Amino acid sequence: MSPSDSTKKKREFDPKKFLATIGDGRKAEAFSRKQIIFTQGDAADALFYIQEGKVKLTVVSKIGKEATLGILSEGDFFGEGGLAGQVLRMGSATAMTDCELMRIDKKAMILALHEQHTLSDLFTAYLLGRNIRYEADLVDQLFNSSEKRLARILLLLAHFGKEGVPETVIPKMSQETLAEMVGTTRSRVSFFMNRFRKLGFVDYGESGLQVHSSLLNIVLHD
Repeated sequence: MSPSDSTKKKREFDPKKFLATIGDGRKAEAFSRKQIIFTQGDAADALFYIQEGKVKLTVVSKIGKEATLGILSEGDFFGEGGLAGQVLRMGSATAMTDCELMRIDKKAMILALHEQHTLSDLFTAYLLGRNIRYEADLVDQLFNSSEKRLARILLLLAHFGKEGVPETVIPKMSQETLAEMVGTTRSRVSFFMNRFRKLGFVDYGESGLQVHSSLLNIVLHD
């Protein structure tokens, strides 16, 4: 391992190491598929860390229209708005699969961030990195075609780029949910998914939807 690789590993954020510093104020919780974790308007008194499973974040407008903000998976935090002074939840979180979560009380998290300066810096960098992802999503929504947006979302859901090899996307993920994330209609999503399948970019199997790296051709093509 080169010195640069060693330095990089030391600078990586280790959620499990970070959570171990908290002690009291954290609690393991299990949620079954489709179970609500918290609802828009609830008190923002804790944040969560996903140990296993996938979670969908949504928001509902004043006229009752629901939009999917994102799909999070193992190793992700969510619900951290309370750390920035958010009193009530701005959106809802629902388990998309059976989930094992770590619930961290806001006060315990704030105390850990104050006492563990190095880990605090790394946690901040983690959050900034996720915000960059959200900004990229917005740019994608504004400037790219719905076909490119769908391809990018599928690659993100497959964790492409994190370890080099895509994993199986969420089983039984509806085309309605994909349409919400892409910002298009279900019929358009169906059309593009059929096209991706015929081109060999995706495969449907018993375990779910398998995304291949060749789908990058859609994202990179001008």
